[in-house]
Amino acid sequence: MIRLLGAVDIGASSGRVIAGLFENGNLTHHEVHRFENGPVEKPEGLFWNFDQLFSEVVIGLEKLAEFASESGTQIESIGIDTWAVDYGVIRDGKLLRSPHCYRDPQNANGVEAVDSIISRERLYDLNGLQFLPFNTLYQLFKNEQTEQFRLDPKDQLLLIPDLIGYLLTGELATERTNASSTGLLNPRNQEFSDELFETLGLRKDLFPKLRSAGSILGTIKAEVSDALAGVEVVLVGSHDTASSVVGVPAMEPDFAFISSGTWSLLGAEIAKPIVSDLSRAQNFTNELGVDNRIRFLKNLSGLWLLSESLRHWSNHGEEVSLQSILDEAAEFSPTVLFDVTDASLIEPGDMPSRIHKLLKDEGLDGSLTKAELVSTILHSLAKSYAKAFETLKELTGTEYQTIFVTGGGSQNRLLSQLTADYCGVDVVTGPVEATAIGNLLVQIRSATDHFDSLEDLRSIVRSSFETDKYQPRQRVQ
Repeated sequence: MIRLLGAVDIGASSGRVIAGLFENGNLTHHEVHRFENGPVEKPEGLFWNFDQLFSEVVIGLEKLAEFASESGTQIESIGIDTWAVDYGVIRDGKLLRSPHCYRDPQNANGVEAVDSIISRERLYDLNGLQFLPFNTLYQLFKNEQTEQFRLDPKDQLLLIPDLIGYLLTGELATERTNASSTGLLNPRNQEFSDELFETLGLRKDLFPKLRSAGSILGTIKAEVSDALAGVEVVLVGSHDTASSVVGVPAMEPDFAFISSGTWSLLGAEIAKPIVSDLSRAQNFTNELGVDNRIRFLKNLSGLWLLSESLRHWSNHGEEVSLQSILDEAAEFSPTVLFDVTDASLIEPGDMPSRIHKLLKDEGLDGSLTKAELVSTILHSLAKSYAKAFETLKELTGTEYQTIFVTGGGSQNRLLSQLTADYCGVDVVTGPVEATAIGNLLVQIRSATDHFDSLEDLRSIVRSSFETDKYQPRQRVQ
C-alpha cells in the first residue's frame, strides 16, 4: 500500500509543500510547490505578509491534490511546521492583523519591561529557555506597550503553524514543541507555567489548549479547498527544528545535531531538561521535541549571514555565483573572525558592512574581497559551532563522536568540512529536507501505528536517503 502525505514546511526565507510517498518501509519525497517568504517593512514595524503566505500554502495544497490525482493515490493527511516565536492574534474567529516578524528591532523593547518584573535567573529556572530578545514573551510585552497592538480580553494567540492549521480546519490548538519557544512553558512538566502567566499579568487562556505531535487537529474545510476537503491535518513537530531532529538519520541514541539553515541550531536530544547556572550562562535552551524528548540546544546565527550578503550585493548590481564564490572562499584562510551571535547581525540590510565593522573591531587591517568575506563568514560559523559543541559535551556529560547536519546548510560542502575541522569529529550531512521528512514521519506513525519510537522512524530515514561524511583534516583552534 502506498501512503501519500503532505508536508507544509515554511522557514523564515522560503516555504515549500512536499508530497511524501511511503511504501514498503521506504519514503520518497517530491516538492510540488516552493515560494519565497520574507518580512515587509511598514511604518509600525516589520511584519510577515501572511495573506500571501497562506495563499501560497493553499496553492501548494492544490498542487498536492493534482499530484495525488496524477499518481492515482489519495492524500492521507498533511502536517505543518514553520519557524518559531511569532504569532497571530485571533479576535472573533478572524486574524486581526499580519503577525510581527521576530527580526523587528523594536522587539527588544519588551526585554526591559520583562526584566523589570522578573529576573532572568528566575525566568530561566521557570522556562529553561535561552535569552533571545525576540522570544514570544518579549514580543508580547513590546506590543502591550503600544495601544494599537494591545490585546483585547477576548483575544487568543496562535503561533504561525497553529494559525495556518486554524485557517485550514477551524480548529484551535497550541502544539507543544512550538509552545516551548514562547518562553511561557515549563519544560519539566511540558505545560504552560502558571507562575509565569501570573507574574507577567497574562491570561492563562491566552493560547488555545496544548496538544502533542501525533494527534489530529481536524479536517480541511471545503471553503478552503474543494480538492482537499476532509483531508486530516495531523499535528507534527510544528517547530521546524523539532521536525528536523526527527529526520536525523542517527543510529546511536546519543548524537549531536546541527539544523542548518537561516539559523544554526546545535544541540542534542536528551531525556530531561538541563536547567543550571552553567546552562543559563552559556545560553543553552531546553525546547520540547516529539515524544517528550528535550531538544537541548543553542541557537546560533546561520547561513542568514551568507544569504543576506548575497542579497545585498545583488540589490546593488553585483551578481555573485554562489558556487564560484564558495570555490574561491575555499582557498582563503582568514586570520580574524567575528562573533556570529552579535546583535547587529539580526536585522536585514547591509550585512557585509556590518561584518566588516565587527572584523575591524577585532583588529582586521583593511578590507576583504567578496570571496574572502564569504570564507570569513563560514570559518566564523564553524568556530561558533566548535565552541558550542564543547559546551554541549560539558553540560550533558557526553562525548559525541558524530555531528549530524541537516537542512539546506548541509549542502554547503565548505561549511561542512570546516565544521568537521573545527569540532574535531566526523560530520554526517543530509538529508537536506530533514524538516519535511520529520514532518512526514510523524504523520506516517499516526496513520500506521507501526513505529513505536523515534529510533524506529529514523531507521526509515537511513534506509531511504543518502548522506555524506566529512572527517576532520586537522583540528582548528
